[in-house]
Amino acid sequence: MGKFKKLGLSKPILKVLDEMGFEKPTEIQEQAIPQLLSGFSDFIGLAQTGTGKTAAFGLPLLERIDPSNKATQALVLAPTRELGQQIAEQLKTFSKYQEKVNVLAVYGGAAISNQIKALKKPVHVIIATPGRLIDLIKRKAVFLEDLEYLVLDEADEMLNMGFKQELDKILSYTPDHKLTWLFSATMPSEIKKIVKKYMDDPVEVKIDSKNIVNTDIKHVYSVMKRSDKTEALCRFIDIYQDMRAVVFCRTKRDTQDLAEELLQLNYKADAIHGDLSQKQRDRVMGRFKKNDLQLLIATDVAARGIDVNDLTHVFHHTLPDDESYYTHRSGRTARAGKKGTSICFINSREGYKIRELKKKLKIDISQVEIPAADDIASIRIEKWAETIAQTQQSERLNSSLVKKVNKMFSDLSKDELVEKLLSIQLDQLNLGSNKNLNREESEERRGGGGGRGRSGGRGGRGGRRREYGGKGRSGGSKSHRKGKGKGKSADSKGKKSGGKKYGGKKKKY
Repeated sequence: MGKFKKLGLSKPILKVLDEMGFEKPTEIQEQAIPQLLSGFSDFIGLAQTGTGKTAAFGLPLLERIDPSNKATQALVLAPTRELGQQIAEQLKTFSKYQEKVNVLAVYGGAAISNQIKALKKPVHVIIATPGRLIDLIKRKAVFLEDLEYLVLDEADEMLNMGFKQELDKILSYTPDHKLTWLFSATMPSEIKKIVKKYMDDPVEVKIDSKNIVNTDIKHVYSVMKRSDKTEALCRFIDIYQDMRAVVFCRTKRDTQDLAEELLQLNYKADAIHGDLSQKQRDRVMGRFKKNDLQLLIATDVAARGIDVNDLTHVFHHTLPDDESYYTHRSGRTARAGKKGTSICFINSREGYKIRELKKKLKIDISQVEIPAADDIASIRIEKWAETIAQTQQSERLNSSLVKKVNKMFSDLSKDELVEKLLSIQLDQLNLGSNKNLNREESEERRGGGGGRGRSGGRGGRGGRRREYGGKGRSGGSKSHRKGKGKGKSADSKGKKSGGKKYGGKKKKY
């Protein structure tokens, strides 16, 4: 806590930071907090996701609020509901020992009437998404004429999501004398235009994110057929049973499809994407934060605002087109001083993308093998046996049925019965053939398998469901919502071949 004391923070703030386990400030916090505490200039903070930007602007913002002034003194704009909620929660926590500072998050997808009612009371700090804030301004529920501080958080993402016109409109309602603090991971041309138009000679702090990436996150990739991605993901999950991960997909449909398939395979997973209602998103995020879910399947936009400090892995089920998105994704792990792993799933024709990431981000990305079938079979059989051992006797059992089955098995020893049950289970897992997913690349390069399309084509996931008794996509959604996962994990057949290496030494993972 000694370094936080040197930043000029008050005793009430330092007390709560100590309770929260903050030991030393991150680089953006160390450079931004002293400037924002006492400076009277606009400010630009450039730092990647996961570097502590919320505390970097939130702590000095709370220090500068006058609780005796009932006007709205600060406005924080965020691109997504989740990020807005996260910022509000953190500011409320940070202000625990201060004189009462009223903080309110307003966002779309929630009842505007409730937010209007809350705004009738004095609110010192409003955290808002752009669209909902404009609605509230039009309804004369929000007044910004006394605003002293405007914070634009994740400014690049707000512009990527098409909020340029909304930002212009909101800024037109704010006074000229306010201080504007802009935080962003990147500085694209549109951000530079905002800086030139609305900010006056800002102080700029830029953090070299590449050092953070290299220090905290291990970057690896695996090469596989498209149709094997789900099985590969399942094998990694089984090998690392304490894993908590976010899996990134390109589209909303991909996230939903993958989540439903994982549910069929009895993994604790759910999807978060733009088509969910606010109530559904809150439910999913609540379960994830409570450890009821092991995997969160997300799109890039929906993942903004996810702030879980104990994520062990990030999976790139499909690689993003922009390297900045790769950095944003990977930054979801390795938080609060912990280490994390970023795993990319690529096919044999995407090696150039790995080389580009290495070159542009100056990071090491090594190739790892997908866990072997024998190792996974052993783990899954152990889970199966444990489930049987913990199963309670059904009330539907009756003595005559038990006697009948016992008579049928009377000629079998216990070992013989166990061996038969194991054989059935192994056949259902289809892992007894020792399929190595790392050896399927030559077939795909020859065009002999894997299919085309979004999720593996004709030889992909739907075929596995039909063969092993799981419900197809048309019939799976309803059962998934009820939590009834019945499908089984399985592999497709393929020939052995060596895989091409792209950017690192191949090793077991």
